[in-house]
Amino acid sequence: MAKQLTINDPTTGVTYTLEYTRKSVEIMEKSGFVAEEVERKPMTMLPALFAGAFLAHHRFVKRDVIDNIYARLTHKDELISALVEMYNEPLLSLLDDPEQQEDNEGNLSWKAGW
Repeated sequence: MAKQLTINDPTTGVTYTLEYTRKSVEIMEKSGFVAEEVERKPMTMLPALFAGAFLAHHRFVKRDVIDNIYARLTHKDELISALVEMYNEPLLSLLDDPEQQEDNEGNLSWKAGW
């Protein structure tokens, strides 16, 4: 199961479920997010990393709401570590082999022609 993080906003009574999926990571990349640039451009990329976690379940939450939530969160260093771990999960799943079945029925194989 994908890793999720929840944030309860007592001022609005809304609970947000943050998660990255293959689709949300793809949307982030198409919007210009580059994970390797987080250390070089933290003022741009850390808020984008946080906002990207809303795409899977809260796509239509406005960026100013997301920025306000981020501003009020404590322990941001631990939050960023959790987000990085969550972000990597769909990337790793892209390279996973399919579930092994006893007879490999339905799984495809490949070979190089050189």
